[in-house]
Amino acid sequence: MDARFTDEQDEIRRTLRELLGKRCGPEELRAAVDTPAGHDPALWTTLAEQLGLPGLALPETYGGVGCTATELALACEETGRALAPTPLFAIAVLAAPLLLALGTDTQRAELLPRIASGGLTAALAVPGPALATALALTGHDPRGTWAGGGRAGGVQARRAEGGWRVYGQVDQVLDGHSAHLLVVAAHAGGFARSRVLLFLVRGDAPGLTRVRQTALDATRPQGRIQLRDVPAELLGNETVGALPALARLGDTAAACLAAEAVGAAGRVLERTVEYVGQREQFGRPVGSFQAVKHRLADAYVQVQAARSAAYYAAWAAATEATATTGGGTTPEEPAGGLALAQALEALRRAAAEGIQLHGGIGFTWEHEAHLYFKRAAGDELLFGPVHRLRAHAADAAHVFEEAGT
Repeated sequence: MDARFTDEQDEIRRTLRELLGKRCGPEELRAAVDTPAGHDPALWTTLAEQLGLPGLALPETYGGVGCTATELALACEETGRALAPTPLFAIAVLAAPLLLALGTDTQRAELLPRIASGGLTAALAVPGPALATALALTGHDPRGTWAGGGRAGGVQARRAEGGWRVYGQVDQVLDGHSAHLLVVAAHAGGFARSRVLLFLVRGDAPGLTRVRQTALDATRPQGRIQLRDVPAELLGNETVGALPALARLGDTAAACLAAEAVGAAGRVLERTVEYVGQREQFGRPVGSFQAVKHRLADAYVQVQAARSAAYYAAWAAATEATATTGGGTTPEEPAGGLALAQALEALRRAAAEGIQLHGGIGFTWEHEAHLYFKRAAGDELLFGPVHRLRAHAADAAHVFEEAGT
């Protein structure tokens, strides 16, 4: 493993940081989260046209840049640093890889170039509060019971004349209220032969109702979707189940989330160090007191360790993807879940120190320090908690099993 970044990777980080620094300051951030979509469409168009972010990890055949999960994670680190309210994670990390992995040739040719250009937004809809389970981050469910069963909660799919119909409700869909295309996980086949499949639902489909939810983290907007006998198109074919594809996606998603978290943690820590160097108490800067130095040093070490884990997880995910297509060997164990756990802890610690060391202003709407804490808490609610991420990783690695069992 070569731990050095390539010139191209450094350029992606530098260019994205400069652009977000100009276009996504505190005032722009607040204005964006207050819009119905929860993000700035003009900024997203710029990110798509100038940097190709939606198609960063898509093959050039479909209009993408042709990079790997490593470059995608580095981009997520920069958007996390700015808490940029963009649909990057929902589109490039969750939806697009599923379209690429499971879609038919026709579906890929129709949808992926439009996603890569930024003209089509997409979101993954997983029933119930089970996104982390569906991605195999906090548990393993080989039957996909998290998908529910229509009226009992979740989404049910049935055959109908001319295609499929889906019925049910999904309450937490990242950017689901504004996406042009929904990738919906649903049960099909009845109880005896029930299986989880993925379906494509157009944003303007008859019977589809969507509303933006009030989320703890306003910078990561969520929508609730209701499906009342909505026409849908099967993603791929019935012979290929969705569960393995979702599980494979989980490690890459965790690596990108970990990179987002360390980007946010690094930024809030920088702001805190800057503030305590300027704020004076008893005639001297607050940052000169030994107790403050120790607290910030501990947070810095935790953030740097989490950053190293996130980079390794991104490299491992990219290496595994290359090996899957016949280009090498895979790492011994998936690293995404553990990296995400470490990154979420580091972000929570850095954000908490930032709020306290900023004093009373740290938790007010006028200052952005509280937004970083909400990002940490919101991500843990969606993709954690931390102890379950670690417990599942330990189970997968057979850490607590006796030898010979």
